[in-house]
Amino acid sequence: MSLDVDDTLVDYSTSSRAALAAMVGNADNWSLWQRITDEHCSRLLAGELEYESMRNIRTRAFFAALGEELDLTEATRRELFRQEVLAAGWRLFPDVVPCLEWLRATGLPLAAVSNASGRHQRVKIAALGLAQYFDTVLIAGEVGAAKPDRVIFDTACADLGVPQGDTVHIGDRLHADAIGARDAGMKGVWLNRQGPREGALPAGIAAISSLAELPELLVCELSAASA
Repeated sequence: MSLDVDDTLVDYSTSSRAALAAMVGNADNWSLWQRITDEHCSRLLAGELEYESMRNIRTRAFFAALGEELDLTEATRRELFRQEVLAAGWRLFPDVVPCLEWLRATGLPLAAVSNASGRHQRVKIAALGLAQYFDTVLIAGEVGAAKPDRVIFDTACADLGVPQGDTVHIGDRLHADAIGARDAGMKGVWLNRQGPREGALPAGIAAISSLAELPELLVCELSAASA
């Protein structure tokens, strides 16, 4: 069993929006921030940027897109402030601990699989008490591959010693998590906390709106599918 971290276990978007608002004065440019972040994380994974400098460079690029040219020193100062606010706002969703406790009680080996870029993710996982639940933690910035690349899913299964066909992955991103896992030979589950969407799900994908629904899904639907 593997689980995504941000916006699956950790309410990252809420804390990140609050941190952006604290740095800029509002969160009106959240979509721009996400796009620039994704671009710079991709450059990090490609080896074009070092982790220690990526976030500061990203923040400088963000303000440049807003029409404000900052030197790297000022961009770094603002980014450090954002990180302080961000860390202070980290919270688990209420359904996380009961679900993880149930999963551990079943004896299932567990992996955390995150598209984060570096060691700050391990700090977050430890600070929120998540590390105790997982047998292995896979972080894209360390593995050198990010979901939906099957490399990171294959590495998680290898670490757990479980075949892909016997492994379930759950995450909040339909394409990167659920479909990526399915295409890697795993069972993909989409955690859609916004509730049911219109239209049919892609073939081979299950969906839930809360981790409280995961035990029933695992016991009933997925076990029946593998019977």
